[in-house]
Amino acid sequence: MNQLKVSSTSDPGAVAGAIANGIRQQGETEIQVIGPRAVNQAVKAVAIARAYVAASGVDLYFTPGFASVEIDAQERTALQFAIRARHPLAKAAEEPAQPTH
Repeated sequence: MNQLKVSSTSDPGAVAGAIANGIRQQGETEIQVIGPRAVNQAVKAVAIARAYVAASGVDLYFTPGFASVEIDAQERTALQFAIRARHPLAKAAEEPAQPTH
């Protein structure tokens, strides 16, 4: 799986492009962040990436988790977002339309 490291100075548009590319090639990708500003940039990137892949009938969702990483010989806790694709248009086509009353 493709793992991207996002910092507080990362460009959300560029990260979104990398996310969309990983989704198109592998169906999933992962983002690793440390710190609140990096989380902000990562979440914005996921929102932008959703727009990038929406034209092909794909929606994205992510699942957060924790990881231990070593930085400058110190162990730190990072957040990891596993980003995956779901295909809502294919699912909606299989389900019959519900009548409204």
